[in-house]
Amino acid sequence: MNHSHTRARRQPGRHRPTRHRLAAALGLSAGLSLLVPLTALAQATGAAADADTTPRKLERVEITGSAIKRLADEGALPVQVITRQDITKAGVTTAAELMATVSAASKGLTDGVSIGTGGFKDQMGMNSANLRGLGTSSTLVLLNGRRMANFASPGDDQGVDLNNIPAAAIERVEVLLDGASALYGTDAIGGVVNFITRKDFQGVQLDAYGGFSGEGGAGKRTGSISGGYGDVSRDGFNLFGVLDFQRTNALRTSQRQFISDLRIPERLPHLLSGVTYPGNIRLSSDQRDYLQSVGFTINGKPIVNRTINLSAPNCQPPHTLYLPSGIGGEDACTYDYMRDLELYPKTEKTGFLGRGVFKINDSHQAFVEYAYSRARSWYVGTSNRIDAELDVSKIPELAATGLADALPDDRSILVRTRMIEGGNRASQLTSTGTRVVVGMNGTVSGWDYDWGYNHSVNRVSDRDVRGYYPEDATLQAYADGLLNPFGASSAEGLALLKSLNIDQEVRRARGVMDSVDAKVSRALTRLDGGDLAVALGAEFRREKAASSASDLLMSDNILGDSSPGDAQFTNNSRKVWAAYGELLAPFAKGWEAQLSLRHDRYQRIGSTTNPKVGLRWTPMPDLTLRASAGTGFRAPSMDDLYRPTKVSFTSILPDPVCMAENDNDLSFCADAWETRTSSNPKLKPEKSRQFSIGFLTDPSPLWSVGVDYWNIQKRNLISTLGDDVILSNLDKYEPLVHRYNEDEGLAGCDYDASDSSICFIELRKENRGREKASGLDLTLQLRSAATEWGRFSAKLVGTWTLTSKRQTGDGDPYISNLGRFVTDGVVQRWRHRLNLDWSRGDWSLNLANTFYSGYTDQNSAIDTDTGTVVEKNKVKAYSLWDLSGGWEATKALSLRAGVKNLFDTSPPFSNQAYFFISGYDPSYTDPRGRFFYVSGSYRF
Repeated sequence: MNHSHTRARRQPGRHRPTRHRLAAALGLSAGLSLLVPLTALAQATGAAADADTTPRKLERVEITGSAIKRLADEGALPVQVITRQDITKAGVTTAAELMATVSAASKGLTDGVSIGTGGFKDQMGMNSANLRGLGTSSTLVLLNGRRMANFASPGDDQGVDLNNIPAAAIERVEVLLDGASALYGTDAIGGVVNFITRKDFQGVQLDAYGGFSGEGGAGKRTGSISGGYGDVSRDGFNLFGVLDFQRTNALRTSQRQFISDLRIPERLPHLLSGVTYPGNIRLSSDQRDYLQSVGFTINGKPIVNRTINLSAPNCQPPHTLYLPSGIGGEDACTYDYMRDLELYPKTEKTGFLGRGVFKINDSHQAFVEYAYSRARSWYVGTSNRIDAELDVSKIPELAATGLADALPDDRSILVRTRMIEGGNRASQLTSTGTRVVVGMNGTVSGWDYDWGYNHSVNRVSDRDVRGYYPEDATLQAYADGLLNPFGASSAEGLALLKSLNIDQEVRRARGVMDSVDAKVSRALTRLDGGDLAVALGAEFRREKAASSASDLLMSDNILGDSSPGDAQFTNNSRKVWAAYGELLAPFAKGWEAQLSLRHDRYQRIGSTTNPKVGLRWTPMPDLTLRASAGTGFRAPSMDDLYRPTKVSFTSILPDPVCMAENDNDLSFCADAWETRTSSNPKLKPEKSRQFSIGFLTDPSPLWSVGVDYWNIQKRNLISTLGDDVILSNLDKYEPLVHRYNEDEGLAGCDYDASDSSICFIELRKENRGREKASGLDLTLQLRSAATEWGRFSAKLVGTWTLTSKRQTGDGDPYISNLGRFVTDGVVQRWRHRLNLDWSRGDWSLNLANTFYSGYTDQNSAIDTDTGTVVEKNKVKAYSLWDLSGGWEATKALSLRAGVKNLFDTSPPFSNQAYFFISGYDPSYTDPRGRFFYVSGSYRF
């Protein structure tokens, strides 16, 4: 495995002979590990493993985090390197799957998180990287050291869609973990993820992968072809291209036993629904009273509630249940939506990366790079719902009671039903990325230079494809009796339903980034510890983002997909200028300082200058101590500044004013309140300070250890106050809660002096509060000498988070999400990846464990039917074991087979109510269960 972490500089010929031979004998163990250590303590072993006893030239290369070329085992910053061989062993085929194996990543956006209906949340379909749990917007994702256009859909998470990374072209991934890069951008407060593709490949390679789950669903097939021709030094050019296709099947809840085992109707009845199929009837008080007076019965008993269902107690399992204590009550049915959706989307992904390098002369070469990716995902939610009004004559069981004659002015019956016959609501989300980079690099008068022009585009299309209907026409079809809310509709009704289905694009967005960057570097003079080197660079980029919605969506006539209002319409741009400098000073034997400074200027935001300092000390050949410190700066996004007001709703929350007026009755005073989120053109940037300190040592060829402590503090956080925070602290935030009895002249809030209920809660973007995060990155590696049984190695890479907390507002107490689900997720105290490797000749085995520690659940949801808070829960630890084996059949053909989730471990139960999927947390768990795969690669 290639390690690009910091180690003491060792000049050729300076190694101890015995140490060198032992490391060379054991070097393959480094290549057998799945994940390079976060602290890179084993890079000396890795470097030695790639060496032989023949003297060779050590090439200086550029490592993520520095603009100065150096030996691969030098540097003062913690950089994790994941090689192509590691990716193959992990059995992953996408960048998002790869990031899930990184213990320093937390709370990223995933396909499971994106499951929803009707624009359930902003930026549906995005897969993101999130280092340290500090937010997608604080993690910088690069492709070959340069930026990409962010996911174009408007929202709070500004970052690259990992679906746009050409996964089949990845040669390695370098993850800079100490944050706030002076080279790439000080907005990388959480860190930098640099996906580096192949650049000088020659020949042709075919790769194929196929996998299936033990219980069915979520099958995957991938294929790629790579080709390259030409040697730059010999032929004067190299042309390279990779074409990749991937297809994943959907996974329905009906295909997984663990969904039943979660016992959601028993544990989370407050999350179920009273909109069912067959439909629940919602009576008026007069209608109920009349039916009681004539002895009308359900299930052989007189009705007691206003909600009844003519099919009770049979209902229609598994999605429609008879739960007398549930939301439907004893006279009606309850809908368990987790039995009527998909857990994993069907996806189709296509990617291409092409690169050409052309030698101009011995000192200069030009390059051009083109990348294209299209990720199409079908997010399938629940069947649509409708509140249909039927004349009593359309319901024979009620018509027979004489209700129409008794209540001639109240003969309209409200039926709340699911449109099961129309199928589940499905949205087709397509994220397309294109990127063109042209540039040159070389040497002029002793200066290494590199410049490039980068044109990057992301397009997002959100299409309603099934289960959505024009609301007015659908309501009329029920009123006319063409559609039956209680059972099968007629052939005429089904034909009408099919004709009404909406299949069209309803949202679209486009983001463009154009940039020009240049940097130069050279050695200036010789110091006691090596060459004093300097690098200078500058960058200019223009960012543009626009989004819109269809006329049909804006008409607010799509059943199940309400209009987003003007919030979907954005069209903004800005310019950014930056300049930076870096000085590498090995000022004494064993000592090296890395000093850098970056100045950024954002149009209409202002300027900032941020320093960064790194220090490395090697008191002995097998021990390196290092430290770094710097400041960061993240400008508000264009959505933060200019997006029109967005209307949404809270989760179920109590209103303290109502509680005080109604004897603390949660069943009456808890509701989903309207919110209006507004941007703020006066926002200031977030700022940060961070530092890290650590050591790495390998005193023996058989073991090595490394530890890094990191600490990050952010201030001036760009955020809205949590709606739960506002309602729980009305003494401070009451002006943000607008009520009907307040004569403020606000649209939609008609004044009524007798009505103290909430009209809406104002969520305004502001700079408020601070955030603190700290922890330890730990790596332990053991490796054996060669034996007649082969070579063995073990590697543990883990992150122990010590602090993760933030203020919701200036002066408010800190709220910790460390080991506790808060608002939108949890940061586990401990996450690790353990690899146990064996190899002998052409055969190899890898046993890997991914572990997430348990935590305190959200424990705040309210059951409005009973007026109680959900029972407290502790989410169990989640541990997955993967096993894979490889065979190098020939020099050209390699085969691999594996089992992911070897013990078929199910996601642990969670009562979280933030994600659309309930019963477990989809942000880090895998609902596929045991998954088998085979892969092969043929080179010629």
